[in-house]
Amino acid sequence: MNPDSLLHVQRALADLVIETPSWGYGDSGTRFATFSQAGRPRDVFERVDDAAEVHRLTGSAGAVALHFPWDAVDDLDALRDHVAGHGLAVGAVNPNLFQDADYKLGSITNPDEAIREKAVQQLLDCVRVGTELGATAQSLWLADGTNYAGQDDLRQRRSRLERSLARVYEALPAEQELLLEYKLFEPAFYATDLMDWGAALLACQKLGERAKVLVDLGHHAQGVNVEQIVAVLDAEGRLGGFHFNNRKYADDDLVVGSVNPFELFLIFVELLGADRPLPRLAIDQAHNVEAKVEAMVLSVVNIQEAYAKALLVDRTALAAAQAAGDVLGGHEALIDAYKTDVRPLLAAARAELGAERDPVAALRASGYVERVVAERGAEADVVRGWGR
Repeated sequence: MNPDSLLHVQRALADLVIETPSWGYGDSGTRFATFSQAGRPRDVFERVDDAAEVHRLTGSAGAVALHFPWDAVDDLDALRDHVAGHGLAVGAVNPNLFQDADYKLGSITNPDEAIREKAVQQLLDCVRVGTELGATAQSLWLADGTNYAGQDDLRQRRSRLERSLARVYEALPAEQELLLEYKLFEPAFYATDLMDWGAALLACQKLGERAKVLVDLGHHAQGVNVEQIVAVLDAEGRLGGFHFNNRKYADDDLVVGSVNPFELFLIFVELLGADRPLPRLAIDQAHNVEAKVEAMVLSVVNIQEAYAKALLVDRTALAAAQAAGDVLGGHEALIDAYKTDVRPLLAAARAELGAERDPVAALRASGYVERVVAERGAEADVVRGWGR
């Protein structure tokens, strides 16, 4: 690796900010059961502690995304101070509109006006909370949809969605964006109200410039070209960011880059080709069987590796091959960068940041996990599931 490449990656890594999700450190599971782990955090303050450890190890996880009401506290000032005291920032606030019993038939698209109003007020409260915490976005995923043809009027649901979102958008302070996350299916199996990037984009265009689309890598049909979606949204100025994870079949929420690392690399190739600042890079994962802090560290490391490889693409050679119609020449320009072993380069770059050369090994050797198990408790079992 030549010295210029090393310096280029070091500088880029110093500016890389990845939001880790508070909910990614807590209990999670499947539709059949929720599993707890020894040392799991007992409240949002301890979830922030885990996020800070991931940042200490990797040097790139300087923000934490929060989820409400899961992260609700009586004293927002104390939470803000706790986050800042760990050298972190609050990234996006994620409102929960999918667990209340009232939302069985939808939240802001529900046919019941009183329930829609309740959902809107919940979103407005999250705007207030986000403002007090210094958040930079409201990141909204809706579980709204229908399971059967004829269950509800599809056009009316769209109209309800647009009217409700307009009220929330009008309440946003200047420093916050509204990010709309789409999903092909689940839990709605006939029609999901924000079913794809096009539906999300159309809604954003009606709302205003600070309404943007959030891309979750697990929310597409099999084989969808996610990097092309990224390129289109970015070109339109509507790419709000990502919920990074990985999938094999559906919305698996696996460790970033664990199934398709080439896709992750190609996403960064598209982002860097735009020659403008990176959008929001956030992780959204459910660590069901893997150790939570270690899984989050590995995800950040995998993002760093994909980013570094994309930085090494010979853009001059790539452009020349594309202009000449050299099909394999363009492909090989990408493959050459993708096959580069960037681990030594990243180890040096992390050391420059004061982070760990090998974050996973450092975590295992640090005693952090053993310490929090002793502090928080060693109980680990299935805590709830169907019929419990």
